[in-house]
Order: sequence, then C-alpha cells, then structure tokens
Amino acid sequence: MAGVGKTTLVKLVYENSEVKKHFMFCAWIVLTQYFKTGDLLKDIVQQLYHVLREPSPEGIDTMSDHELRVEINKFLQQRRYLIVLDDVWNNDAWNTFKHAFPNNKEGSRILLTTRRSEVAKNASIESPDKVYALNPLSSEEAWTLFCRKTFRSNSCPPHLENVSQQILGRCEGLPLAITAISGVLATRDNTRIDEWDMIYRSLSAEIQANNSLGSMKKVLSLSYYNLPYYLKCCLLYFSIFPEGYPIERRRLIRLWIAEGFVVETEGRMLEEVAEGYLNELIERSLVQVVEATSDGRVKKCRIQGLLHDIITSMAKDQGFAAIAKEESMMLPERVRRLSIQNARTRIQRISQFTSASGLRSLLVFSGLDILPESPLFDLSPSNLRMLNVLELGGTQLEDFPNEVTNLLLLKYLSLRNTEVNYIPSSIGNLQYLETLDLKNSRVIELPNTILKLQKLRHILVYRYETKFADQMETKQTIGFKLPTHIRGLQSLQKLCFLEANQDLMRELGKLTKLRRLGIVNLRREDGSNLCPSIEKLTNLRALSVVSTTESEFIDLGHISSPPRFLQRLYLKGRLERLPDWISSLDNLEKVVLKWSWQSGDPLLSLQHLPSLVHVEFVQVLMESYCTFELKDSEALSFWV
Repeated sequence: MAGVGKTTLVKLVYENSEVKKHFMFCAWIVLTQYFKTGDLLKDIVQQLYHVLREPSPEGIDTMSDHELRVEINKFLQQRRYLIVLDDVWNNDAWNTFKHAFPNNKEGSRILLTTRRSEVAKNASIESPDKVYALNPLSSEEAWTLFCRKTFRSNSCPPHLENVSQQILGRCEGLPLAITAISGVLATRDNTRIDEWDMIYRSLSAEIQANNSLGSMKKVLSLSYYNLPYYLKCCLLYFSIFPEGYPIERRRLIRLWIAEGFVVETEGRMLEEVAEGYLNELIERSLVQVVEATSDGRVKKCRIQGLLHDIITSMAKDQGFAAIAKEESMMLPERVRRLSIQNARTRIQRISQFTSASGLRSLLVFSGLDILPESPLFDLSPSNLRMLNVLELGGTQLEDFPNEVTNLLLLKYLSLRNTEVNYIPSSIGNLQYLETLDLKNSRVIELPNTILKLQKLRHILVYRYETKFADQMETKQTIGFKLPTHIRGLQSLQKLCFLEANQDLMRELGKLTKLRRLGIVNLRREDGSNLCPSIEKLTNLRALSVVSTTESEFIDLGHISSPPRFLQRLYLKGRLERLPDWISSLDNLEKVVLKWSWQSGDPLLSLQHLPSLVHVEFVQVLMESYCTFELKDSEALSFWV
C-alpha cells in the first residue's frame, strides 16, 4: 500500500554503516511508472564506477540497453553488491533489470519495493520466504510517530490527549497519513482544544466508516484544505506531473511564477517567495525531497503516490487541470491546464475542442521508452490564444514550431531535451516571455530580437557533452552566443551559459538582478572586463566560469568588492592562485575548481569561511601540500 513506509524502511537499511561495510558496491535506483530503461542502466553503471572513483566506460552514452546490462553483469561478477530497486510498478519493470545482476554466490542482495504483491512474488520465485509485507503501524508506534511529528517536546499535552487519539484513530496506522495530519496540527495553537476539536469534527463528518482507503484519502485531503490559500494551487500543481516524477526545484518555481501562483512580497524577489512556498510544503510533509545538493539545497522533489492520487482527483473536480493518460480522451468542457502523460495521446486533436481556446497551460511529459515519430501539435493562436505555459521538453521536435511565436501571452516556453537547433527572429513577438528553457537542445545562438523581451527572467541555453581523453571522462559545457547590447534585459535572474566576449563581459554589469550567471569560453584578456561587472552584480548567488581550454588562465583577481551573497562558485580553467576576495565571502557554501594550477595552498583562504560545506578539486595540480584546519561543523565535504 502506498504510504506505509516501504521506501523509508529500505533507506534506513541501505544507509546503515554496517550494511555499507558489508557490501563492496551499492546502488539505488527509483523506477517510476514512466522510466527510461537506458537512462537507469547508465545510472547504475555510473554509481558502481563512482565507488571505484573511476570514470564510466568509454562509449557508455552510445551503448544499447543489452550492452549496458552486460557491462553491469560483468562488473558485478565476483563482487558482493547491494542493489535497491525502489517503487517497481509491474513485472515488466523487474524483468527489464533482473538479468543485469548476476547470482554470483558472493552474498549479494537485491532489495525491491513495490505496491503490488504479484511483483513481489515474481521477484522472489527462488526465495518466497523473503517477501516482507509491511503492515500499518501498531497503536503504540503510531502514537509515538504522531507525538514526535506534532509536538516539539515529543509528548502530548494532557488536555489534548483525548482529541489527539481520536484524530490518530482515523489515520489507521498509515505513516503517510499520520505525518500529513501532524503537519497540519503542528501549526495550530496547542493551547486551544476547541481548534483541535474542530479538526476532529470535520474529519468525522467526511470519513465513511469501514472504508480504510477512503479514510486515508479523507485524512490527506484535510491537509490540503488546511493550507493557506497561496499554497493550495501550488500543491494542486503537482497533479500536472506524472506520479513519481522527480521535479526539479528551479523548474517548479519558474512554472509557479508563470502560472501566477506566487504573490509578490515587498523586499523579496518572486523566486525567493516561491522558494518559501516549497519549503512550507516540505515542512508540512506534503512534498518529499528526492534529491538534495551537497550544500543542503533541495534539487528535486515529488509528492507521495497516494497523495498524488488525491490531488489529481481534486484538480479534476475543481477544473484546475485535465490529465491525459489514455491514447484518446474527451476533454472536459472547460480546460485551463492540460497535462499529456502518455506519449501516444493524440494531442494534435486538442484544437477540435472549443475549450482549447481557454487553455492557459499545455505540458507534455514523454518519459517513455517509445515515443511517436512526429507528434503533431496544433499550436495556432486561434486555438491557444490565451496560452501562458508551453512545456514541450523531451518530445521529438527537430524544428522550432513557428506557430509558437504567435502565442502572444506566453510566459514560459520549454524546448529542453529536444533536437531544436535554432530560434527564429520572430521570438521577439513574445513580449510577456519570462522563461526560455532550451537546456540540452541543439541551440547555440539567440537572435537579436531576443533583446526585445524585457520581461525575461530566466535564459537557459546550454548542454553537456561527454568527451574522453587519456582515459579520462570529462563533461564539456556548450553555451550560446547572445547579442551584445543586453542592458535592456533588466529582469534577468538566470543567464546560463553565455559565450564570453569583451563587449558582453562589460554589459553584464548592467543586469543587476542576476542571481545565477554561467559563462563559457572565457579568455584571459576577458577578465579585465568581467571583474568590474561582477562587482556590480550584488544579488549574485551562483557564478560559474569556464575557460576556453584547460591551459587558458582565468583572471578574476581584479575584484575588490565581490557579491557578498555569493553562495556557489565554480571555476573551470587555469588559476595560479585563488583570488584574495574569495576569503571575504561569508555566505559561500560551495567551491569547485577544475584544471587549476595552484602555486600555493588553496585551502588557506577557504578554511575560515563560516558557511562553507563543500570543496571540490578536479584535475587540480598543486605545488605544495594542502592543509586544512577543521571547523566546528562536521558538515564539510571535501573532494579531490
């Protein structure tokens, strides 16, 4: 059953230090409903070779699924390993991966979590006694969890004990339900029994007796109804994404802003407000963190399966969104948001429905192994004139759909992970565009008309290419060319990755709202123009600079007043020594150096930074030993 704690239990086992010592190699793979076999097999290979601190085999990106299975099987022969396959939906998913793991008599183990008993039985044919059916918590266990999540002191005030027991009884031992309702109660005044009694009475009115699944849904629904108004749309928006789909935090925030969910607050940028919304949903245990960065920031998130079902039902009932999972479907009369979650869905037919003219958002999720050869989108403005959000990432588009530039109200356009290789000059028609996401497309230049889009907040135009040299695997960042006179783009928050030239480096200082800046192909002589610009970017949080070649110097020494809020610094190029100004960055959390040649000890200027939690040196040549005085915090990670 969803929400009973399967993944949580397995994660406790997987992360146990004694378990880690016992197995030579460990890997954790999440199999959602919509997984791509090749990507997950590559992930396994990369996790295994990461243990050896070796690059992945050459040519991994071009290997077939069969070749990847053979590579994994060969690697694990005569090695004791632990593999976790989390959230296996059906027997086909298990059969896809099982032959990659050899039964090598070395004491290896495969842990599998699933909601379906038939999958568990199929995966354990040779050892049927190894199926562990996780039951709901006992009364004592449920009470302990409830008190720990609801009351900071871990003990329930006596005057609330009776009503708390009544509320807990409706959760029926399901950890997800307990955690969710605790998130609601933890925000309530625990001195007012009438407020808690009201919550119990609203539960009693809605929950049907002897209907355990219905009971769980009612409890989780209460978590939604108790949200502040500004969070309800944000939570409902998770229905747009397929169940189990890991959502990038930054992408989610950009979408929320384009949808108009984020309320502007004095003194805070919209992105900061939206970040607060997400954190509040996480604190309420409604959103799960799937992946975090080394410096503790949320990287990807999702909502649990049972909650996703509830939210999807609510979104449909409230006319918030329509979800297309079938090959053919009838749209309701009024559709504001349409999410295509089946690559075979005939989405070109949306124009046949008069309701399409009121469509505000169209999102396509094609995370399947089999995609249609050429999806036909009818994006004519007569049908979609009100469209604000268009997400076509991952579709098999090769050419830019020119009809898009007639969607004059568009705020968010994503063509990431497509084969699109150019942007037409008519992009200048989209005067309301805030986000242009071309990550991992083939675009390497934007037209001059991009400078007309003065509402642009985020420009993402880059991809990574893997190269092998001297048996070393390296990732090369391919950026894009931008017209020189960019000072008019005053709303820009993120600009990645820009190809450097002297005129652009001077112009960057005019974009004072920039928070994330990525530059590639920087030459030594560009530094004298870039440094004064960086000093003017007082809102900058992340800076990434990549030189033209490994031997090209990065000259950033002429900065006397660096951005004081800078948190992340990535320098990829030759540095003779770390710039002196780095030691003044009290908010710096992460430093990554690559290709650097250090004449002195680079750690001396880093060791006293109070916020630093991650230091990474890659292919760094140092003429002296590094010394590092450990800080009071044990959170610092250091990679060489």
